[in-house]
Amino acid sequence: MPKQNELMDKAEDVVDQVLRHSKHILPHVARFCLISTFLEDGIRMWTQWGEQRDYMNASWGCGWFLASVFVFINLIGQLGGCVMVLSRQKVTIACGILFGIIGLQTIAYSILWDIKFLLRNLALAGGVLLILAEERAEGKSLFAGLPSLGENNPKQYMQLSGRILLVLMFLTLLRFEFNFILIVQNLVGTILIVLIAVGFKTKLSALILVTWLTGLNLYFNAWWSIPDYKPMRDFLKYDFFQTLSVIGGLLLVVAHGPGGVSMDEHKKKW
Repeated sequence: MPKQNELMDKAEDVVDQVLRHSKHILPHVARFCLISTFLEDGIRMWTQWGEQRDYMNASWGCGWFLASVFVFINLIGQLGGCVMVLSRQKVTIACGILFGIIGLQTIAYSILWDIKFLLRNLALAGGVLLILAEERAEGKSLFAGLPSLGENNPKQYMQLSGRILLVLMFLTLLRFEFNFILIVQNLVGTILIVLIAVGFKTKLSALILVTWLTGLNLYFNAWWSIPDYKPMRDFLKYDFFQTLSVIGGLLLVVAHGPGGVSMDEHKKKW
């Protein structure tokens, strides 16, 4: 145990060093990664306007006009929300717009009935929730006119909810096969997501999961290696940018910590 604790302490020291040297740029990188899937999808709505409109019309039989309205809302909402988040202008409104887009697409593309895509959309919502939490003042009172409730403020519950939703992405990567390497990956990954969810050794666990997800994303979702005319290219691109957004959310956890509702925070009071 002493050796394990010593190794853990050294690993956390390395994370602290990384954060110390990247503290000014990391939140910006995290935000860009997080909104990347909205940015990519918004651009796709523009470049594939006709295809997206025809798909919605064929799926719902809603007619040319309503299908065009759907594409327009997705185009303006996603690109506008991304610009607002990156420029840090009206971020609360931007997050509301992005939440609306997630909900709209969940219904429009029948994601509610596909557990894999539903978990990924929930993970994406967790990332947006972390952006919203970042905007909240630390000591804000829960209700206007009442005294501050200290650590029990909305921001920290947003951070908790965001962490829990973020790790749902990893559940979509679990593969239940009798393969030693896969069993090890599933075991280690499950331990990491539990640690992040409860907020224990959070920055270290999140950074390890970021490294892991980045490697898996580059290997399994290499959409750039697929010719333009193959449908698989769009599927891989969708997966790539959704995973990149979850990586951005995890980077926000690395940059700002787990918040007050976490084991790491309670350890400071022991």
